[in-house]
Amino acid sequence: MNVILLGAPGAGKGTQAKRLEESRKLVQLSTGDMLRAAVASGSDLGRQAKGVMDAGQLMPDDLMVQMISERIDQPDCRTGFILDGFPRTTPQAKALDTMLSGKGLRLDAVIEMKVDEDILVDRITGRFSCIACGAGYHDKFQVPVKAGVCDGCGGTEFKRRADDTEETVRTRLEAYRGQTAPILPYYLEQGILKTVDGMAAIDEVTRQIEASLAP
Repeated sequence: MNVILLGAPGAGKGTQAKRLEESRKLVQLSTGDMLRAAVASGSDLGRQAKGVMDAGQLMPDDLMVQMISERIDQPDCRTGFILDGFPRTTPQAKALDTMLSGKGLRLDAVIEMKVDEDILVDRITGRFSCIACGAGYHDKFQVPVKAGVCDGCGGTEFKRRADDTEETVRTRLEAYRGQTAPILPYYLEQGILKTVDGMAAIDEVTRQIEASLAP
């Protein structure tokens, strides 16, 4: 089974991808991870990617598709994959379909995790974590039992991501709406677009995703 997870930044795609990996024995393919691995490998593709990144340019679609093509040829992807972070545009979506078709493969489902942007901003900007053990917390939804003390390790120092500000989050959401959201009709026409409530509790989102993948 080959699946794409779509959703605005902070929608919970990473969490659900991990659960799909376990339940469906799929491999999560993050374009960021693949780029770093390609560069580290020193392959022809990796050298091309490094040159583009060093120049501060966006990765060309053909290089991205080639990188994904090489990755899904590896043995661990035989049972299927989950794409997170690609495609982001309709031309990328079409190029991905062409590449998969050439291998006798296809996408089984594209799952959109729909969110309320105002609530999502609140969810993201309230996040913080323990510096010592990495345990995650939230100003409203998950505060430590004892204020200022980590429940897990007793640490008293916490941190927030520098980009978890309202201005940054809203900019990322605007970019998602303008660039990635327009690919939804493309997959709707193919009959493989599924929509779940990304604002529901994590277990409920998982249940909806599993239900959408049922035969």
